[in-house]
Amino acid sequence: MKIGSLKLKNRIFLAPMAEVNDIAFRKLCLDAGAGLVFTGMINPLSKQEIDLDDKPALQLFSTNEKGVKEFIKKYEDKVKLFDFNLGCPAKTAKKLGFGSYLGELETIEKILKTMRESTKKPITVKIRKSKKALKILKIAEKYCDAISVHPRTKEQGYSGEPDLDFALRIKKRTKLPVIYSGNVNEDNLEERLKQFDFVMIGRKAMGNPNFFSKVLGKKTNFNFLDYLNLAKEYNLKFRIIKFQSMWFTKGLEGGAKVREQIAKAKTIKEIKEIYSKEILN
Repeated sequence: MKIGSLKLKNRIFLAPMAEVNDIAFRKLCLDAGAGLVFTGMINPLSKQEIDLDDKPALQLFSTNEKGVKEFIKKYEDKVKLFDFNLGCPAKTAKKLGFGSYLGELETIEKILKTMRESTKKPITVKIRKSKKALKILKIAEKYCDAISVHPRTKEQGYSGEPDLDFALRIKKRTKLPVIYSGNVNEDNLEERLKQFDFVMIGRKAMGNPNFFSKVLGKKTNFNFLDYLNLAKEYNLKFRIIKFQSMWFTKGLEGGAKVREQIAKAKTIKEIKEIYSKEILN
């Protein structure tokens, strides 16, 4: 199980998700058994410092190659691979022309070429279903070690059914390892692993890092308090912690009631007390 020179313990990854994949959450997913965890998308021109103690796959987005070389040089020793986001369907991506809205093939090639020239680490690229997907694939084959496919269009966002046949056509057309993303769950995981080299788990893992241990036949019992301890260790912002606390109530008995209370909370102490009283008691 390898991507380029990178050896992996299994083929089940935490998908890149903006805001969700902070370092505390990534670490829990790793401890639960994820074979690789991705950061959310990061702008190479951003001046924010990034916690990478977990050596994740670092996903970047850009509309040109400016700043990419310096960014990679700064973080190369702290990551397992670099991923280029051509899949984000968000309104911000549309407004600024990045992610799935970056359609200029010449620009895409310049960025991937710059990435390849700037690192010895593996490079991957994430794409969506589009008319340009096969052209992007040809470019990726020059510079990348694997390609991730989310077979929904940018107009679909995360709604509707992913086009599995489209992803299978990509798989058939390339010798690159293909990482499949899109509605992977306990029921279809085994089949997707037969069809593709790797899979990404997104929404099924939100608030539920134990998903990885469950499908790997192991047992972990991480909850929000485990996340909170790590969040404090890395001094994460209240806004991020509050956001995650909502997801950790997903699927739990009384979760809706707890979320209503958390929404009104003003401090981490309040959130912890609500969660401990309503969920753990």
